[in-house]
Amino acid sequence: MPGVSGKRQVVEADLVWTGRGFEAGLRVAIGSDGRIEAVGSLGEEPTRRLGGRALLPGFVNAHSHAFQRGLRGRGEVFPAGSGSFWTWREAMYGLVGSIDRRRLRELSLRAFFEMRDAGITAVGEFHYLHHDEGLDWAFDEVVLDAAAEAGLRIALLVSYYRTGGIGEPLDEARRRFATPSPEEFWERIDALVERIDPETRSIGIAPHSVRAATPEEIAALHEEARRRGMVVHVHLEERREEVEACREAYGTTPSAALLDALGDDADGLVAVHCTHTRPADLKRLLAAGGRVCACPLTEANLGDGIPDLGPALEREGRLSLGTDSNARIALVEEMRWLEYGQRLRRERRGVLADEGGDVARRLLSIATAGGAAALGLEAGAIEPGRPADLVALDLGHPSLAEATPGTLLGAWVFGGGNDAVAETCVGGRW
Repeated sequence: MPGVSGKRQVVEADLVWTGRGFEAGLRVAIGSDGRIEAVGSLGEEPTRRLGGRALLPGFVNAHSHAFQRGLRGRGEVFPAGSGSFWTWREAMYGLVGSIDRRRLRELSLRAFFEMRDAGITAVGEFHYLHHDEGLDWAFDEVVLDAAAEAGLRIALLVSYYRTGGIGEPLDEARRRFATPSPEEFWERIDALVERIDPETRSIGIAPHSVRAATPEEIAALHEEARRRGMVVHVHLEERREEVEACREAYGTTPSAALLDALGDDADGLVAVHCTHTRPADLKRLLAAGGRVCACPLTEANLGDGIPDLGPALEREGRLSLGTDSNARIALVEEMRWLEYGQRLRRERRGVLADEGGDVARRLLSIATAGGAAALGLEAGAIEPGRPADLVALDLGHPSLAEATPGTLLGAWVFGGGNDAVAETCVGGRW
């Protein structure tokens, strides 16, 4: 995927999102470098007219495992009467064992093109399926190339995965995830950094979890990543069993063990899920500079539970959203269920309302600016200097019938779907 649009554009839609609401009469000038030059009336004739469209910042998917797109529809029958994350994981390991380069490319392309159709313009790919044969790291390149073919901005979050459980070796099912040592891991990071086009690709790191690395290892990886200016993502407290195993091994919760090892410096750290994180631990994580990425559809699909996000709701800009297992790729539904999950937990409405009482507006910020911050990207808003990563909604779609500029966002977030997404733009390329 070329990193820039190639020629200057002036885009005019019926409505443009300003961060506070939709406005008519605005145009967006996009430079030949694929970045937004100006937003306003501009006094220039449009080179691209988006009639019947409303323009939004492109959505940022902060947590994805693209290969798991191959599990869709599997594991949804329960001969034993019920299932859990752990029975789902066995199906996932079965898929892993069947994947080669060709199959991984197919699955990644399918996931990434679906993301474009859902209005997603950037993805944080939490990538732990590294190897084809031995320790060849062959799959890293496959995922990067698939994102380029789909025209999707990607932050490849390269996973560090050394143990199969706390104090346990990797088993055969997870040999393709292996990172034998920090030294070999950083050598691979260096090789990827040299290869990527920084206009549309970036590299972060992702110690998989406290099951796959010790808190001390994660802290050392975090320190080196921050020295390099990289973000750090980690699965944290998705399952009660993970919390109990950590208590047994370390005498405390995963988040507390991790923060102790970090010395309460969580700058650049994104904790994914936090489904069973205690409010006190979550407050400590956020006070240390950490962020949270929730994945409501996957957390529901796997029966993980509903997190208590109260502390995160008190800190603007610290939440992001991900599609995780990609059983369903729809950022608008992740937005909707982020609010609905908290409504169900608290038995009241409007839990994520912003200072003006607007829930949809805050949800959009989480799905755009929040995701961009989690991935260290400059995207997430229609503003000068930002990448021209945009999504256009079809104002004529039946789900948006009778919506006014003031009700349009809420109508789509709470009543619409992917089918109202008309087109997307990444780095000026539509």
